[in-house]
Amino acid sequence: MEKVALITERLVLRAPTDADAAAIEAACQDPAIPRWTTVPSPYARKDADDFVRLVDEWWASGVETVWAIFAEDRLVGMIGLHDIARHHAGGHAEIGFWAGREARGRGYMTEAARAVVDWGFSELRLARIAWRAVAGNVPSARTARALGFRYEGLQRQALTSPRGRDDGWFAGLLPDDDRSPVDWPVL
Repeated sequence: MEKVALITERLVLRAPTDADAAAIEAACQDPAIPRWTTVPSPYARKDADDFVRLVDEWWASGVETVWAIFAEDRLVGMIGLHDIARHHAGGHAEIGFWAGREARGRGYMTEAARAVVDWGFSELRLARIAWRAVAGNVPSARTARALGFRYEGLQRQALTSPRGRDDGWFAGLLPDDDRSPVDWPVL
């Protein structure tokens, strides 16, 4: 699949390049990122270089689409559609994201995720986008809820990372869902 850039009112989303590796490494020093994601900790420059290489491979194979998020030419986060599966009845994928410390609380992730969700439904013709997070990751849950995701439950010890196993919150979004936020029992 060809790489695609997405432009929103305040953001530019594009595949990360080698020139972004230092900014990715710096952002991933924030302990909140490996706490809630599968990002390695400690995070070294080699991890960032390997990640950029993997993103190129994922785009080429069509299995994942990952964008670096930029506000005013500064890296503010990362977002992607992961585990993309295509079927005759419509495909599915999982959305994943992290925001750098300085970017949190500014609405960047909701803005970026809205663009990614819209692109996934229109361009990839996905029938479903899933969201999951380590139980307790309230900021991620608030973003998913703001996008209209429907909370689908807690799965015990369902998520794995370098830390081991964690309970996970799960939600989903369908193309025809009303995107208005609904109540979530965990928020």
